[in-house]
Amino acid sequence: MQEDPITGTIGAEISGIDLKGPISDDLAATLRDALSRRLVLVFRGQHLDIAAQKRLTGVFGTPVQLPYIVPTDDDPQVVRVLKEADDHSGTFGGDWHSDMSFVAEPPAGSVLNALELPPYGGDTLFANQVLAWDHLSPGLRELLDGRDAIHVGKPYGVKWAPPAETQSKGAIKMTRLDPEADRERFHPAVLTDPATGRRSLYLNPIYVTRLDGMTEAESRPLIDALRTHATRPEFCMRLRWTPGTVVVWDNFATLHYAVNDYAGHRRELLRTTFAGRPIADWRAAA
Repeated sequence: MQEDPITGTIGAEISGIDLKGPISDDLAATLRDALSRRLVLVFRGQHLDIAAQKRLTGVFGTPVQLPYIVPTDDDPQVVRVLKEADDHSGTFGGDWHSDMSFVAEPPAGSVLNALELPPYGGDTLFANQVLAWDHLSPGLRELLDGRDAIHVGKPYGVKWAPPAETQSKGAIKMTRLDPEADRERFHPAVLTDPATGRRSLYLNPIYVTRLDGMTEAESRPLIDALRTHATRPEFCMRLRWTPGTVVVWDNFATLHYAVNDYAGHRRELLRTTFAGRPIADWRAAA
């Protein structure tokens, strides 16, 4: 196995292994270590079937069903990330975010497997939130350390449901109008990895409505400023997909963004998701 950094701060291409076969315990441990350090792992030319993709997913955590997204008919743990050539609406994941931070137990990470790609575009951006925390000013660190951020799944709930005419009509089907998505979830604004002590900013620009002890109006300028800080170019990598590419990312320590620049072309990937330790374990020790 060879590990080649994609940038100086995030991401690595992993070569020299075939993920279609069994994954030994030693290899699994090596891959988990690589993900912990690089946060995004890219495997080129793998062309995995669903069984192999789920086997890889299980290396990093327990495979789970992604909430609020309708899965494939064949497997509840697999989501088809599909945009047809004639779909001119927005792209699923088309803003900086981490996945499903508004649920009680957000997923620890995901695996995305490229099946069909446009001739250009459709890249994915990732941002390192460990560096985002490391490069905050002392004053902002003091403000955020030990404080919760409040997450709400507005697009999926009732109270803030987007108008029907603005909702995506694309191939990815979502479950909406769920009152549970309107519930405020309190998660640490800064996560501390219970295994390594590594710290990362955990402020999802899509779902965080305010900081605990502050109103939405007071929180908004700060959240916007932190979003700009968290996605500074030196914290980021841009993934250019190629046929058979498989990507694994850490959902607690990164943000990602799906670029919508391939109108008129079809793009299809398969996604699986894994759980890790409960998010309560990621609170810093008092």
